[in-house]
Amino acid sequence: MCRDDVFLKQRGAGLPIAIFVITVLALVVFGMAQVQQGSGEAISLQIQSQRAFFAAESGAQVAVADVLYEGRACPSAWTLTFTEEALSNCSAQLSCTEEEASGVSGSGGDTLYTLNSRGVCGTGADAAERIVEVRVR
Repeated sequence: MCRDDVFLKQRGAGLPIAIFVITVLALVVFGMAQVQQGSGEAISLQIQSQRAFFAAESGAQVAVADVLYEGRACPSAWTLTFTEEALSNCSAQLSCTEEEASGVSGSGGDTLYTLNSRGVCGTGADAAERIVEVRVR
C-alpha cells in the first residue's frame, strides 16, 4: 500500500472541531460581555444610591440647622433642590414633627423634633431613594 492511499482514506475531523471551538469561544465572549454590562449597571445604581443618601443627609442637616439654630418653626413639609454638580438632579423632601420632651431623659430643650429627610436622585429606572431620620431637642 502506498503512502498516498493512506492519506486518501483518512477522514478529517478538523472542521467540526474548529466550528465547535469557535462556537464555545463565542459563547464565552458573549457571557463575559453580559457580566460586564450588568456590573456597569450595578455600579451606576450604587453611585446613584450613594448620591441619594448624601442628599437625604444634607437635607437633614439643613433641617436641624433651621429648627435648632435659626429658631424657625417646625414646618410639616418642605423640599430642597440641590444645584451643586455632585447632587444635580437630586432633591430632599423634608418633614418635621415636634412633641413634648418631658418623657425623654438628658439635657436639652423642652421640645423633641423628629426630622425626616427623603433624598431622591435620578428618574425612571435609574432613580434611587434614601431616608434619614434625626431626632433632636
